[in-house]
Amino acid sequence: MLKARFHLPGLRYNFPLNMFWVSLLKQYPQYFREGVEIASCFGVFPFALWNGGRDTGTDQCDAGFVKNVVKNINAQGIAVRYTFTNPLLTEADLKDPYCNFLLKTADNGMNEIIIFSPLLEKYIRKNYPSYKFTSTTCKEIRDVKALNDELARDYHYVVLDYNLNNRFELLEGIEHKEKLEILVNALCTPNCPRRGEHYRQIAENERIRYENRKLPKEKQKPIIPWTCEYGDKNCVYTIQDYPTVVHPDDIWEKYIPMGINNFKIEGRTANLFSLVETYCYYMIKPEYAGQVRILLYRNLESARIINVNRPRPGQWP
Repeated sequence: MLKARFHLPGLRYNFPLNMFWVSLLKQYPQYFREGVEIASCFGVFPFALWNGGRDTGTDQCDAGFVKNVVKNINAQGIAVRYTFTNPLLTEADLKDPYCNFLLKTADNGMNEIIIFSPLLEKYIRKNYPSYKFTSTTCKEIRDVKALNDELARDYHYVVLDYNLNNRFELLEGIEHKEKLEILVNALCTPNCPRRGEHYRQIAENERIRYENRKLPKEKQKPIIPWTCEYGDKNCVYTIQDYPTVVHPDDIWEKYIPMGINNFKIEGRTANLFSLVETYCYYMIKPEYAGQVRILLYRNLESARIINVNRPRPGQWP
C-alpha cells in the first residue's frame, strides 16, 4: 500500500500546531485516514532573503530557536524543507549570512530545499550537497513535455502547477509520477492571472525589508502593498467548487492508485483555526473530525498558543 505523504506548512508560527499534529498521529492513528504520513514541514525562518511564495514579515528568529525547531522536527523522522523560492536573487545574495546559517543548521542529510532560482540551486548543490531538491510550483509549468523534462532532472520531487490538478487525462501522460507532488488546497482562483506577479512582488518586498534593516526609519522604503480579489479571503471550504481543489476521496481513489502519493498543504501564513480545519479535512476520518478539533484546541490552549480571556470577577458591594 502506498502512503499518503503530506507536507505541512510552516517552520515558525505553525511549529507548535505541526508538532501537536505529529504527536496526534502517533498517539491516535485510528483517527487518521489510511496510510497518512507526515513527510516534511516546509517554510522558512524570518527574516530570510531567499524566502519566496509567501510573505513571512520581519519577525527575526534567533539561532537557538532555529536549531531547536530543526532538531525537534528531524527527531520525529520528518524533513525540514526550506522554501527558498525567491525568483529575483543575485550573485551577491548567495553570501547572505542568515540564509547560509539556516543551511548549515539543517545540513545533516535529512533535509530539503524547495527551489526556484537556478543561480541559488547551483550554489546550494555545490556548497551543501546533502540537501535534496524540490522544484517549486512557482515555476508555473503547465506543458506536459516541459513537466516531464523537469521530472527527469535531479529533483526529489516536482510540485505540480495547481491548474493541472484533476486533469487526469493529462496526468496519465506524465512520467515519474512517484516524483510528482500535488498542491491540494490552492486558495488562488483557477488560472489566476496575477499568481506570477504575486510571487515577484513578494520577492521585491523581501529586498525592501532586507535593505530597510540597515537604514534609519526616516530613510526606509515603503513596502509594496498587495490586495487580491481572487484568493485573499479563501479557506478550504470556500474553494470546494474550484476545479483545482483536490478532495480527500480523490487522493485515495484516484491519485494514489496512479502512483502519486505526495500532497502539499498550503498555509504558511494561514489563520490557525483555518489550518486546523484544513488538516482535519484532508487527513482525519470524517467521523473523528470533531474530536480531533477539540483535542487540538485544548492542547493549543494549555500550551498558551491560543489565549482564551475570561471575564474578570466582579466584587459584591
